[in-house]
Amino acid sequence: MAVAKVFKLVKRFDGLPKEDDFNLVEEELASPKEGEVLCKTIYLTVDPYMRVYVAALPLGITMIGEVLARVTESKSPDFKEGDLVASRQGWSSAFLATSDKLEKITHLPEGVPESLALGCLGMPGRTAYFGLLDVAGPVKSGETVLVNGAAGAVGTVVGQIAKIKGCRVIGYAGSDKKVEMLKSLGFDEAFNYKTVDLDESLSKAAPKGVNIYFDNVGGEFSDTVLTKHMCLFGRVPICGCISQYNKKGNEHGLFPYSEGKMLYGSILGKQLKVQGFIVTTFNDKKKEANEQLAEWLKEGKLKYKETVTEGFENTPKAFIGLLTGENFGKAVVKV
Repeated sequence: MAVAKVFKLVKRFDGLPKEDDFNLVEEELASPKEGEVLCKTIYLTVDPYMRVYVAALPLGITMIGEVLARVTESKSPDFKEGDLVASRQGWSSAFLATSDKLEKITHLPEGVPESLALGCLGMPGRTAYFGLLDVAGPVKSGETVLVNGAAGAVGTVVGQIAKIKGCRVIGYAGSDKKVEMLKSLGFDEAFNYKTVDLDESLSKAAPKGVNIYFDNVGGEFSDTVLTKHMCLFGRVPICGCISQYNKKGNEHGLFPYSEGKMLYGSILGKQLKVQGFIVTTFNDKKKEANEQLAEWLKEGKLKYKETVTEGFENTPKAFIGLLTGENFGKAVVKV
Protein backbone atom coordinates (compact mmCIF):
# COMPACT_ATOMS: atom_id res chain seq x y z
CA MET A 1 0.00 0.00 0.00
CA ALA A 2 1.41 3.39 -1.04
CA VAL A 3 1.69 6.30 1.37
CA ALA A 4 1.30 9.90 0.22
CA LYS A 5 2.49 13.06 1.93
CA VAL A 6 -0.21 15.72 1.65
CA PHE A 7 -0.46 19.38 2.62
CA LYS A 8 -3.89 20.29 4.01
CA LEU A 9 -5.23 23.84 4.19
CA VAL A 10 -6.03 24.39 7.88
CA LYS A 11 -6.32 28.19 8.22
CA ARG A 12 -7.75 31.03 6.14
CA PHE A 13 -5.09 33.29 4.68
CA ASP A 14 -4.84 36.60 6.51
CA GLY A 15 -2.74 38.78 4.25
CA LEU A 16 0.31 36.91 3.04
CA PRO A 17 -0.05 33.13 3.57
CA LYS A 18 2.01 31.60 6.36
CA GLU A 19 3.58 28.17 6.70
CA ASP A 20 1.28 27.25 9.59
CA ASP A 21 -1.75 27.81 7.33
CA PHE A 22 -0.91 24.30 6.08
CA ASN A 23 -0.53 20.95 7.82
CA LEU A 24 1.59 18.12 6.45
CA VAL A 25 -0.03 14.69 6.90
CA GLU A 26 0.38 11.17 5.56
CA GLU A 27 -2.40 9.26 3.83
CA GLU A 28 -2.54 5.62 2.79
CA LEU A 29 -3.50 4.99 -0.83
CA ALA A 30 -5.34 1.84 -1.85
CA SER A 31 -4.32 -0.18 -4.88
CA PRO A 32 -6.01 1.08 -8.05
CA LYS A 33 -9.35 -0.39 -9.05
CA GLU A 34 -10.60 -0.79 -12.62
CA GLY A 35 -10.23 2.55 -14.42
CA GLU A 36 -7.91 3.99 -11.76
CA VAL A 37 -4.24 4.96 -11.90
CA LEU A 38 -1.64 5.28 -9.11
CA CYS A 39 0.88 8.06 -9.65
CA LYS A 40 4.01 9.38 -7.96
CA THR A 41 4.48 13.17 -8.14
CA ILE A 42 7.71 14.42 -9.71
CA TYR A 43 7.06 18.17 -9.69
CA LEU A 44 4.28 20.37 -8.44
CA THR A 45 3.52 23.95 -9.29
CA VAL A 46 2.83 27.00 -7.16
CA ASP A 47 0.85 29.78 -8.86
CA PRO A 48 -0.69 33.12 -7.83
CA TYR A 49 -4.25 32.01 -8.61
CA MET A 50 -4.12 29.56 -5.70
CA ARG A 51 -4.12 32.48 -3.29
CA VAL A 52 -7.53 33.55 -4.60
CA TYR A 53 -9.30 30.30 -5.37
CA VAL A 54 -8.94 28.63 -1.97
CA ALA A 55 -10.98 31.40 -0.31
CA ALA A 56 -14.15 29.72 -1.55
CA LEU A 57 -13.08 26.20 -0.57
CA PRO A 58 -13.54 24.45 2.79
CA LEU A 59 -10.74 24.11 5.30
CA GLY A 60 -9.23 20.66 5.53
CA ILE A 61 -8.90 20.16 1.77
CA THR A 62 -5.68 19.16 0.08
CA MET A 63 -4.11 22.42 -1.07
CA ILE A 64 -4.98 22.94 -4.71
CA GLY A 65 -2.60 22.93 -7.65
CA GLU A 66 -1.32 21.04 -10.66
CA VAL A 67 1.28 18.28 -10.47
CA LEU A 68 3.46 16.40 -12.92
CA ALA A 69 3.66 12.73 -12.08
CA ARG A 70 4.77 9.29 -13.27
CA VAL A 71 2.31 6.40 -13.44
CA THR A 72 3.45 3.63 -11.08
CA GLU A 73 0.47 1.29 -11.43
CA SER A 74 -2.48 1.36 -13.82
CA LYS A 75 -5.82 -0.36 -14.13
CA SER A 76 -6.82 1.92 -17.01
CA PRO A 77 -6.44 1.02 -20.69
CA ASP A 78 -5.48 4.65 -21.39
CA PHE A 79 -2.33 4.69 -19.23
CA LYS A 80 0.59 2.37 -18.60
CA GLU A 81 3.34 2.28 -16.01
CA GLY A 82 5.94 4.94 -16.73
CA ASP A 83 3.61 7.39 -18.51
CA LEU A 84 4.18 11.06 -17.71
CA VAL A 85 0.94 12.76 -16.69
CA ALA A 86 -0.34 16.11 -15.43
CA SER A 87 -3.22 16.34 -13.00
CA ARG A 88 -4.88 18.87 -10.73
CA GLN A 89 -4.43 16.70 -7.63
CA GLY A 90 -3.00 19.41 -5.38
CA TRP A 91 -0.06 19.29 -3.00
CA SER A 92 0.40 15.55 -2.73
CA SER A 93 3.50 13.39 -3.21
CA ALA A 94 1.43 10.51 -4.64
CA PHE A 95 -2.20 10.03 -5.58
CA LEU A 96 -4.84 7.70 -6.95
CA ALA A 97 -6.93 9.08 -9.81
CA THR A 98 -9.43 8.00 -12.41
CA SER A 99 -8.14 8.24 -15.95
CA ASP A 100 -10.38 11.22 -16.80
CA LYS A 101 -8.46 13.30 -14.24
CA LEU A 102 -5.14 12.76 -15.98
CA GLU A 103 -3.54 14.35 -19.04
CA LYS A 104 -0.84 12.33 -20.78
CA ILE A 105 2.18 14.52 -21.55
CA THR A 106 3.58 13.76 -24.99
CA HIS A 107 4.56 17.15 -26.41
CA LEU A 108 7.84 17.79 -24.57
CA PRO A 109 10.82 18.09 -26.93
CA GLU A 110 13.63 15.64 -26.28
CA GLY A 111 16.19 16.78 -23.75
CA VAL A 112 14.19 19.51 -22.00
CA PRO A 113 13.32 19.40 -18.28
CA GLU A 114 10.07 17.58 -17.58
CA SER A 115 9.05 20.47 -15.33
CA LEU A 116 8.39 22.58 -18.44
CA ALA A 117 5.07 20.74 -18.70
CA LEU A 118 4.04 22.90 -15.72
CA GLY A 119 5.66 26.04 -17.13
CA CYS A 120 6.19 27.46 -20.60
CA LEU A 121 4.89 24.23 -22.17
CA GLY A 122 1.99 23.96 -19.74
CA MET A 123 -0.74 26.09 -18.20
CA PRO A 124 1.32 29.32 -17.83
CA GLY A 125 2.55 29.06 -21.42
CA ARG A 126 -0.99 28.52 -22.67
CA THR A 127 -2.19 31.46 -20.57
CA ALA A 128 0.32 33.69 -22.31
CA TYR A 129 -0.50 32.20 -25.71
CA PHE A 130 -4.28 32.57 -25.55
CA GLY A 131 -4.26 35.84 -23.62
CA LEU A 132 -2.06 37.54 -26.18
CA LEU A 133 -3.10 35.88 -29.44
CA ASP A 134 -6.82 35.22 -28.83
CA VAL A 135 -7.97 37.77 -26.25
CA ALA A 136 -5.78 40.65 -27.46
CA GLY A 137 -5.44 39.42 -31.04
CA PRO A 138 -4.93 39.85 -33.84
CA VAL A 139 -1.43 40.94 -32.86
CA LYS A 140 0.21 43.05 -35.55
CA SER A 141 3.91 43.47 -36.23
CA GLY A 142 5.14 46.85 -35.01
CA GLU A 143 2.63 47.15 -32.17
CA THR A 144 3.79 48.04 -28.67
CA VAL A 145 3.07 45.44 -26.00
CA LEU A 146 3.37 46.20 -22.28
CA VAL A 147 3.64 43.39 -19.72
CA ASN A 148 3.74 43.79 -15.95
CA GLY A 149 4.72 40.95 -13.65
CA ALA A 150 6.93 40.32 -16.65
CA ALA A 151 9.49 38.14 -14.90
CA GLY A 152 6.93 35.53 -13.85
CA ALA A 153 5.83 32.30 -15.50
CA VAL A 154 3.25 33.98 -17.75
CA GLY A 155 4.94 37.33 -18.31
CA THR A 156 8.20 35.88 -19.62
CA VAL A 157 6.30 33.92 -22.26
CA VAL A 158 3.99 36.81 -23.22
CA GLY A 159 6.98 39.01 -23.99
CA GLN A 160 8.69 36.35 -26.09
CA ILE A 161 5.57 35.54 -28.10
CA ALA A 162 5.08 39.25 -28.75
CA LYS A 163 8.65 39.43 -30.07
CA ILE A 164 8.02 36.40 -32.29
CA LYS A 165 5.06 38.34 -33.74
CA GLY A 166 7.26 41.37 -34.46
CA CYS A 167 6.14 43.64 -31.63
CA ARG A 168 8.04 46.12 -29.49
CA VAL A 169 7.90 44.78 -25.93
CA ILE A 170 8.16 46.65 -22.64
CA GLY A 171 8.29 44.77 -19.33
CA TYR A 172 8.13 45.77 -15.67
CA ALA A 173 9.43 43.56 -12.86
CA GLY A 174 10.43 43.87 -9.22
CA SER A 175 14.25 43.85 -9.17
CA ASP A 176 17.25 44.89 -11.23
CA LYS A 177 18.23 41.23 -11.69
CA LYS A 178 14.79 40.51 -13.12
CA VAL A 179 15.18 43.48 -15.47
CA GLU A 180 18.45 41.95 -16.70
CA MET A 181 16.68 38.63 -17.24
CA LEU A 182 13.93 40.27 -19.30
CA LYS A 183 16.49 41.94 -21.53
CA SER A 184 18.22 38.58 -22.01
CA LEU A 185 14.87 37.21 -23.24
CA GLY A 186 14.62 39.91 -25.89
CA PHE A 187 12.44 42.57 -24.23
CA ASP A 188 13.14 45.91 -25.90
CA GLU A 189 12.73 47.85 -22.65
CA ALA A 190 12.56 46.61 -19.07
CA PHE A 191 12.19 48.51 -15.80
CA ASN A 192 12.23 47.88 -12.08
CA TYR A 193 8.85 49.26 -11.04
CA LYS A 194 10.17 49.77 -7.50
CA THR A 195 12.84 52.26 -8.57
CA VAL A 196 11.34 54.13 -11.54
CA ASP A 197 8.38 56.41 -11.99
CA LEU A 198 5.89 54.43 -14.08
CA ASP A 199 4.36 57.43 -15.82
CA GLU A 200 7.73 58.95 -16.74
CA SER A 201 9.42 55.71 -17.78
CA LEU A 202 6.50 54.57 -19.90
CA SER A 203 6.18 57.98 -21.57
CA LYS A 204 9.78 57.62 -22.74
CA ALA A 205 9.58 53.92 -23.65
CA ALA A 206 6.25 54.21 -25.51
CA PRO A 207 5.83 57.86 -26.56
CA LYS A 208 3.07 56.92 -29.03
CA GLY A 209 1.24 54.79 -26.49
CA VAL A 210 0.60 51.11 -25.80
CA ASN A 211 -1.42 48.91 -28.17
CA ILE A 212 -1.64 45.85 -25.93
CA TYR A 213 -1.37 45.91 -22.14
CA PHE A 214 -1.11 42.38 -20.71
CA ASP A 215 -2.09 42.90 -17.09
CA ASN A 216 -0.93 40.53 -14.37
CA VAL A 217 -0.85 43.06 -11.54
CA GLY A 218 -3.83 45.44 -11.41
CA GLY A 219 -3.95 48.21 -8.79
CA GLU A 220 -2.48 51.66 -9.29
CA PHE A 221 -0.16 50.39 -12.01
CA SER A 222 -3.15 49.59 -14.18
CA ASP A 223 -4.91 52.87 -13.36
CA THR A 224 -1.87 54.75 -14.66
CA VAL A 225 -1.57 52.71 -17.84
CA LEU A 226 -5.27 52.76 -18.72
CA THR A 227 -5.81 56.45 -18.01
CA LYS A 228 -2.62 57.83 -19.56
CA HIS A 229 -0.83 55.46 -21.92
CA MET A 230 -3.17 53.40 -24.10
CA CYS A 231 -3.53 53.90 -27.83
CA LEU A 232 -6.88 54.29 -29.55
CA PHE A 233 -8.48 50.82 -29.86
CA GLY A 234 -5.94 49.34 -27.43
CA ARG A 235 -6.51 45.87 -25.98
CA VAL A 236 -6.13 44.89 -22.33
CA PRO A 237 -6.22 41.16 -21.49
CA ILE A 238 -6.54 40.89 -17.70
CA CYS A 239 -4.73 37.77 -16.51
CA GLY A 240 -4.36 38.56 -12.81
CA CYS A 241 -4.25 41.22 -10.10
CA ILE A 242 -1.44 40.03 -7.87
CA SER A 243 -0.93 43.46 -6.31
CA GLN A 244 -4.25 42.99 -4.51
CA TYR A 245 -4.13 39.33 -3.45
CA ASN A 246 -2.40 39.68 -0.09
CA LYS A 247 -3.99 42.91 1.10
CA LYS A 248 -5.55 42.78 4.55
CA GLY A 249 -9.33 42.82 4.39
CA ASN A 250 -9.28 41.61 0.79
CA GLU A 251 -9.32 37.87 1.36
CA HIS A 252 -10.74 37.10 -2.07
CA GLY A 253 -8.22 39.25 -3.95
CA LEU A 254 -10.76 40.28 -6.58
CA PHE A 255 -10.16 44.02 -6.95
CA PRO A 256 -7.94 44.43 -10.01
CA TYR A 257 -8.01 48.22 -10.12
CA SER A 258 -7.98 50.97 -7.53
CA GLU A 259 -10.19 54.04 -7.83
CA GLY A 260 -8.72 55.80 -10.85
CA LYS A 261 -11.05 58.74 -11.42
CA MET A 262 -10.77 58.68 -15.19
CA LEU A 263 -10.60 54.92 -15.67
CA TYR A 264 -13.96 54.34 -17.37
CA GLY A 265 -13.77 57.59 -19.25
CA SER A 266 -10.46 56.45 -20.69
CA ILE A 267 -11.86 53.06 -21.68
CA LEU A 268 -14.72 54.80 -23.45
CA GLY A 269 -12.72 57.61 -25.03
CA LYS A 270 -9.92 55.36 -26.28
CA GLN A 271 -12.45 52.62 -27.23
CA LEU A 272 -10.39 50.04 -25.39
CA LYS A 273 -11.12 46.33 -25.31
CA VAL A 274 -10.65 45.27 -21.67
CA GLN A 275 -11.27 41.58 -21.06
CA GLY A 276 -10.60 39.27 -18.16
CA PHE A 277 -9.93 35.68 -19.14
CA ILE A 278 -9.33 32.24 -17.64
CA VAL A 279 -7.07 29.86 -19.55
CA THR A 280 -9.43 26.88 -19.19
CA THR A 281 -11.90 28.66 -21.48
CA PHE A 282 -9.55 27.68 -24.30
CA ASN A 283 -9.17 24.00 -23.38
CA ASP A 284 -10.57 22.97 -26.75
CA LYS A 285 -7.41 24.46 -28.31
CA LYS A 286 -4.94 23.14 -25.73
CA LYS A 287 -3.23 20.80 -28.22
CA GLU A 288 -2.66 23.65 -30.68
CA ALA A 289 -0.99 25.80 -28.04
CA ASN A 290 1.12 22.98 -26.60
CA GLU A 291 2.47 22.04 -30.02
CA GLN A 292 3.20 25.61 -31.11
CA LEU A 293 4.96 26.48 -27.86
CA ALA A 294 7.04 23.29 -28.12
CA GLU A 295 7.95 24.14 -31.71
CA TRP A 296 9.08 27.66 -30.75
CA LEU A 297 11.18 26.15 -27.98
CA LYS A 298 12.85 23.70 -30.38
CA GLU A 299 13.53 26.55 -32.81
CA GLY A 300 15.19 28.62 -30.10
CA LYS A 301 12.55 31.35 -30.32
CA LEU A 302 11.20 30.61 -26.84
CA LYS A 303 13.46 30.36 -23.80
CA TYR A 304 12.46 29.18 -20.36
CA LYS A 305 13.26 30.41 -16.87
CA GLU A 306 12.55 28.36 -13.75
CA THR A 307 12.92 28.67 -10.01
CA VAL A 308 13.07 25.13 -8.61
CA THR A 309 12.57 24.46 -4.89
CA GLU A 310 13.91 21.10 -3.74
CA GLY A 311 11.82 18.96 -1.39
CA PHE A 312 8.09 18.42 -1.03
CA GLU A 313 8.18 19.68 2.56
CA ASN A 314 9.28 23.10 1.27
CA THR A 315 6.16 23.64 -0.86
CA PRO A 316 4.61 26.28 1.45
CA LYS A 317 7.90 28.24 1.40
CA ALA A 318 7.91 28.12 -2.39
CA PHE A 319 4.32 29.37 -2.49
CA ILE A 320 5.01 32.25 -0.11
CA GLY A 321 8.17 33.10 -2.01
CA LEU A 322 6.18 33.26 -5.24
CA LEU A 323 3.74 35.74 -3.70
CA THR A 324 6.61 37.94 -2.49
CA GLY A 325 8.33 37.94 -5.87
CA GLU A 326 11.28 35.65 -5.18
CA ASN A 327 10.83 33.59 -8.35
CA PHE A 328 12.42 34.14 -11.73
CA GLY A 329 10.10 32.63 -14.35
CA LYS A 330 8.08 29.57 -13.37
CA ALA A 331 8.14 28.45 -9.73
CA VAL A 332 8.04 24.67 -9.24
CA VAL A 333 8.79 22.24 -6.44
CA LYS A 334 10.83 19.12 -7.17
CA VAL A 335 9.34 16.39 -5.00
